Amino acid sequence: MNKEEIIARINGFLVDEFEVDNDDIEPTANLKNTLGLDSLDYVDLVVSIEANFGVKLVEADFVGIADFQSFYDLIETKLKAKTA
Repeated sequence: MNKEEIIARINGFLVDEFEVDNDDIEPTANLKNTLGLDSLDYVDLVVSIEANFGVKLVEADFVGIADFQSFYDLIETKLKAKTA
C-alpha cells in the first residue's frame, strides 16, 4: 500500500467515523482539534486503525502527533514495520 492509498483510506474512515468534513482534513491541520477528539475518541481512532490496517497503536505512538501528516507518517511506519 503506497502513501496515497494510506491517506485516502485514513481520510475515508475519518469522514465516516468522526463525521468530519473531508475539506477540513489537511496535512498541516491539527488532528485533535479538527476531529474534536477527547480521550474516548482516541480509543475509537485506535480501534479504527487496527480494523483498517491491522496494526496496533499504543498511547506512546501519539506523543508528538499533532497534525494529519504526522499521523499519516505514523501509520505508514507501522505498516512498513509489519511487512518487514
